[in-house]
Amino acid sequence: MWQDWSSSRVMNSIKTMLPDNCMVIRDSNQVELLADQIVPGDILIIKSGNKLPADVRFLKVSSDAKFDRAILTGESVPLPAAVDSTDNNYLETRCIGLQGTHCVSGTCTGVVVATGDNTIFGRIAKLTNEPKKGLTTLEREVLHFVLIICSIMFLMIVLVLIVWAAWLRRVYPNWINVPNLIISCVSVAVAFIPEGLPVALTASMTISANMMRKNKILCKSLKTVETLGSVSIICSDKTGTLTQNKMIVTECAIGTNKMTAQSARDTLAINKHSAPNNNALDQLRAIAGLCNAGQFDAATMRLPLHERVIHGDATDQAILRFSESLGQVAELKRCWSTKYELAFNSKNKYMIRALGLSHPDGLSLALPSDTASVFQPGDVLLTIKGAPEILMSRLSNYVSPSGYTTSLDPATRASIEKIKDEWSAQGRRVLLLARKAISRSALPSNPSDSAYEMEINNQAKAGLTLVGIVGIVDPPRPEIPEVMNTLRGAGIRIFMVTGDFALTAQAIAAECNIISVPRSQIDDISALQRNTTVDPSLKGHIDDLESSPRQALVLSGPELMTLNDDQWDQLAQYQEIVFARTTPEQKLRIVRELQARHQIVGMTGDGVNDAPSLRAADVGIALGSGSDIAIEAADMVLLDSFSSVVEALRYGRMMFDNLKKTVAYLLPAGSFSEFWPVMTNVLFGIPQILSSFLMIIICLFTDAAAAIAMAYEAPEADVLLRKPRVPGKDRLVDWQLVVQAYGLVGVLETLASFAMSYWYLERNGIKFTDIWFSFGNLPSNIDPDFYQQKLNVASSIYFVNLVVMQWFNLLAVRTRRLSLFQHPPIGNKRTQNWYLFPAVLFALVMVFFWLYVPEFQSTLGTAIVPVEYWFLPMTFGLGILLIDETRKYAVRRWPDSVFAKTAW
Repeated sequence: MWQDWSSSRVMNSIKTMLPDNCMVIRDSNQVELLADQIVPGDILIIKSGNKLPADVRFLKVSSDAKFDRAILTGESVPLPAAVDSTDNNYLETRCIGLQGTHCVSGTCTGVVVATGDNTIFGRIAKLTNEPKKGLTTLEREVLHFVLIICSIMFLMIVLVLIVWAAWLRRVYPNWINVPNLIISCVSVAVAFIPEGLPVALTASMTISANMMRKNKILCKSLKTVETLGSVSIICSDKTGTLTQNKMIVTECAIGTNKMTAQSARDTLAINKHSAPNNNALDQLRAIAGLCNAGQFDAATMRLPLHERVIHGDATDQAILRFSESLGQVAELKRCWSTKYELAFNSKNKYMIRALGLSHPDGLSLALPSDTASVFQPGDVLLTIKGAPEILMSRLSNYVSPSGYTTSLDPATRASIEKIKDEWSAQGRRVLLLARKAISRSALPSNPSDSAYEMEINNQAKAGLTLVGIVGIVDPPRPEIPEVMNTLRGAGIRIFMVTGDFALTAQAIAAECNIISVPRSQIDDISALQRNTTVDPSLKGHIDDLESSPRQALVLSGPELMTLNDDQWDQLAQYQEIVFARTTPEQKLRIVRELQARHQIVGMTGDGVNDAPSLRAADVGIALGSGSDIAIEAADMVLLDSFSSVVEALRYGRMMFDNLKKTVAYLLPAGSFSEFWPVMTNVLFGIPQILSSFLMIIICLFTDAAAAIAMAYEAPEADVLLRKPRVPGKDRLVDWQLVVQAYGLVGVLETLASFAMSYWYLERNGIKFTDIWFSFGNLPSNIDPDFYQQKLNVASSIYFVNLVVMQWFNLLAVRTRRLSLFQHPPIGNKRTQNWYLFPAVLFALVMVFFWLYVPEFQSTLGTAIVPVEYWFLPMTFGLGILLIDETRKYAVRRWPDSVFAKTAW
């Protein structure tokens, strides 16, 4: 039911991302139709602001037509539309408009080629609608534990039945009749199954989820909290997850003089008293601000620069913000008016804006003195911005760092090319800014004339003066490199999955610290041999990965689809991987292939394109700033930033540790010490020294409160220094824990409780030899009523002894290796757990409630316990604490000894 409801929520989110109506040409008539009524073959009319209701093949596009595909690809830069195919890949080509994307500028006409599930968007929706299959890691662990303990329970019940049928029924027919046999079998079941575990498990998950919520981490499914602690690989989207999802200018260069954007601002501030028209940075600022289609929102102009809203594509926003940081753009635009503009498009890869002088101050703001002196009224300033590979051949001059126009010689040209290549390799988008002063005599008098447009474009083909180049990047979030260090220290591998080109993705991955090796050591697809047999012992075992020589790998989506099983086996051994140019289907395949190799995969993302893989991953992690569909498809939502995943990981591992501690706490009294009174009753004819009712009180009341309090235990210091838990190998209940719970603490509590109870009977005239193998046949000198009264007291003493010794066991199981003094429950803010003391108090109240209320004594067979039997168990409890402290010291002192190997 939950899966069906969750899937319907996802589908509803998808539907809200599609338009309601659209304008089409059908049967030569232009009509407005509902989006779900269009069919392949309809001619769709698209205007700025429209969302595409289907996949469209463009027939006609305006020069400024651009589409924002962020909803599908997660990339923030709008892509220009084109009539001609630019790529054989359906998802890459610019001649196809994809359903769900919207037109940010321009107009288009196109024919509908796919609708519904046949579109890229529809295929994503279909993939996302598939429910998760299989159990979570926690469900598998609990199921494994339940199957083991139930199997032992059934064996013990079968043993009881065999003993009764083969011996007791014939030799001692009056000892256990059929109703009592059923009670004994039920008692075995009650004794073996820790009834408090489901309560503690649910409470632990709820408490952990609430603690995570306070750290701005929302868990949509409680069961996935622990799964995150087992994650061995995190596949992360780039844009908006690892990066800030906003383009900014980080570098600029005047001629061959490189500098950061901040250095440029500082330099301009220092040189503010120099002549403006001889300042190269002022000229760069002018061209960046004038040759720009972005516009500041007037309502936000009073805000700090980084908070102002800019209308326009991401690249123009970045350059306009950079220009404004160097000086007021409004002052520039007041002095210059636009005569002609050619918008950036994929064919030209540049933008042109021809400007006329509106105010004389514009000359000193935008041009050096040598150019300004010859610039006449009516002349035109041609400004151009675009891809260096297109514009470099058109350059004749450049602005030197001193601010003067200088002839561009081959050496300088080569140096500028080198800067461009260097920035590109670092994941920067590089743009060149240039200008040219054109005499009015060279241009037609009417700017609206097509001849004017043609002449401007011809003038832009040669004789340009390079003003500068800028490097633009979507920067990593500042905390990401440290987050990657922490995750790597926790034994988790981080793979980047992005729609970016391989070179850009590789550079960003290095900047984010996802790739930690030099470029020369990064492998590509050629390193994955098609028929190489991988050592089966390496498959899926994290412990062996550190010895693998495979470190870093970069693959593209198309390359990914060519891999066979052998190559996937090799790929799964790499420590650091970047998957570039991936489609939603490819992201989904990455998750499933890694899962098939026994990896627990966490997937982060914020876009529609991430939704299928978020749903398929063991833990889907969405960002609160992401799309509705991504949030619906995910198991966990990070409301703050990706860095919150460290806290989520800490809580996930802490939850498993605390559950393990809870089981270690519950089993001695709630299972082992309850089982033996039943078995001694059946096998040795001794009265059942602990009643079935008091067994239930231990499980559901006195132990349950403390078990819930264990959920508040702070993580031990090494929780993020350990490797991830390997499901199927590192069990919730393993043999080491059984040895601790049954073989050590369980035995001590059982023997001490038996001893206390029989000592009480001995002191009151009932010798152990009188009841050993008695099978209900008491000596004649013992009054049955007196015997039953004392037996009730002995049963209550057994009960009190278990409760008191469990208090000390509670302190012992708080840590697995650290001393109680290293991880104290009070006095240390990092390790304290004040909830333990109310839990102990609650257990004490429950003891008094069930043993000291007269109405319960006669009905339930309980009795008041003599005062000395309250204090003696404390001595036994201190013994448990002392033995366990000795064990922990031996584990720390000799980490390779038998003590460490048998430590739970």
